[in-house]
Amino acid sequence: MSSVFKKANVVVIGGGIFGCAIAYYYTRNHPGKRLVVLERNEICNAATSRAAALMTIIRSKRSYIPLSMETYRIVSALETQLGESLGMKVVGMMHLAVSEPKVRELEDLMTIAEEFKQPAHYLTGTQARSMAPWLDTGEAMKIGFMPDEAYCDPYLLGTFFARCAKHNGAEIVQGCPVTGLLYANNVLCGVKTSRGNVEADIVIDAAGAWAPVWGMKAQVGIPMAPVRSQYWITEKSDIFPEDSPIVLLPDAQAYARPEGGGLLFGVREKRSLYTSPEKIPPDISHFVFSEDKGMNDLAENADKLARFFPAFYETGIKYYVAGFSGYTPDGQLVIGKAPIAENFLIAGGCCGAGISVAGGVGLAVAELAAGVRSPYDLSAFNPERFGTIDPFSVEWLEKCAASRSKKTSG
Repeated sequence: MSSVFKKANVVVIGGGIFGCAIAYYYTRNHPGKRLVVLERNEICNAATSRAAALMTIIRSKRSYIPLSMETYRIVSALETQLGESLGMKVVGMMHLAVSEPKVRELEDLMTIAEEFKQPAHYLTGTQARSMAPWLDTGEAMKIGFMPDEAYCDPYLLGTFFARCAKHNGAEIVQGCPVTGLLYANNVLCGVKTSRGNVEADIVIDAAGAWAPVWGMKAQVGIPMAPVRSQYWITEKSDIFPEDSPIVLLPDAQAYARPEGGGLLFGVREKRSLYTSPEKIPPDISHFVFSEDKGMNDLAENADKLARFFPAFYETGIKYYVAGFSGYTPDGQLVIGKAPIAENFLIAGGCCGAGISVAGGVGLAVAELAAGVRSPYDLSAFNPERFGTIDPFSVEWLEKCAASRSKKTSG
């Protein structure tokens, strides 16, 4: 390792979208400070590149909304700095409610949209079908539409953050595994790597599914667990227009969006697959997420999906994609200072919303690392909110997995 890497103000473990976003905001807001991102493989090549990338703004958890709004806001700045387009697809998001409980939830969402000054209105079934020809709206009691919601290429967004961070002076080192934490007089002072030590005033754990492993090395139980997210992409068809909106089907615990002339859709199975962070291989491509490419899980939910997608049984499946998201029992992020080591910061627990909230998470953690007050209320994301936990125990892992199984939002 060359001398430039041996000492920094901040070192970030993990080059996923959170790590890259933190690097961007820190180097933009605090020029002259030195930040190093250490990624053992390639940046944005694990959970980030496998995300469905629904950039949901309006959701029942208000704590996420300002973070997502920052992501939308910053995209144009990244594009301007690089002179390139991210190609974000602003197609809107449709919410279909076919039961009284989901109608009430939709009405609450419409109120939240108004509260955050986001456009939202109701659609008729005919209007909805004209926008998404694959969709059967016959049972819909209410259909809400948020026209400014979007999706994107998650790998591109992550690498846009990384490239702009490098332009701002960040050091982003790929193929450099962190091998341990560095201490002096029992005080955390950096990390050990395969290429030597990096001393730093602040260590940020943005290691995604592996974050609890590094937390335990710092004697911190990070309250999250790796839980599988999975989705499928159909064959191309005229019933899937490329400008069709994202569709949320809370009564089916499913979502869908266009993808290259086909339909990308995901469902939440009754028992979500999880594993201990200690058991995930360093290269996620070596982990078998499903021997049958999720077909048993799809069969379990097929009838619920076909209720809204009548052509489901006649439509071919072309691709299966799976990855780990960091889930928590309450569906909230894990952001902030570690309870017993103030110079150890945590940025994790994306709960399937990591792409959407990346901008806000990056800004918040970058400011904490600089000793500046976060621009957002992070109290809902407090790493200490569950008390003392064992992030590797079966009981804990099952609690986190159940959070995904019950999820109905995007």
